[in-house]
Amino acid sequence: MIVKSAEFITSAIQPPQYPPADLPEIAFAGRSNVGKSSLINKLVNRRRLVKTSSTPGRTQLINFFAINQAFRFVDLPGYGYAKVPAGVRRQWGPMIETYLTQRRCLKGLILIVDIRRTPGVEEEDLLHWLDHHGIACRIVATKADKLSRNKQIRPARQIAAQLALADDALVLFSAKSGLGLAAVWNHIEEMLGSVS
Repeated sequence: MIVKSAEFITSAIQPPQYPPADLPEIAFAGRSNVGKSSLINKLVNRRRLVKTSSTPGRTQLINFFAINQAFRFVDLPGYGYAKVPAGVRRQWGPMIETYLTQRRCLKGLILIVDIRRTPGVEEEDLLHWLDHHGIACRIVATKADKLSRNKQIRPARQIAAQLALADDALVLFSAKSGLGLAAVWNHIEEMLGSVS
């Protein structure tokens, strides 16, 4: 995919704040500090379209980005970070669930995991929930550059086993080297269908 334009549209908490549902959308979800912002920035070949932070839990709203004025990327708040205030954490679940169940233009979700961390019950529950609601999902293991190629094999297999995936269903990704970039775009294009 050649990205000619990528721009931030708006942040939202509730459906009335969402942009019109006139373009297909791909959502991105994952734990706090998993590399979600870096992945989106690499996909669109921009350094700072999505703000990155070394402090987990920074994304607390649903952020919408227009890509090529043909579809949108939707950055969902990271989950699983204890230092975010409890009230904010309680708000995230319903906010994300509302978006995922009510957004008719949602075409699929990229679930991001850190290759160095075994997925937990949150990821398993999210996958079951997405499957129940018929929402397409692909899984990307980020920060692959933190491990040598030989040391990527075992954790990748563990993640695939934990999430009941075929070994080749997991995309290994590095925002630094670009490893897996084409594979992630292939999944996105497949979910979008004929959009260019």
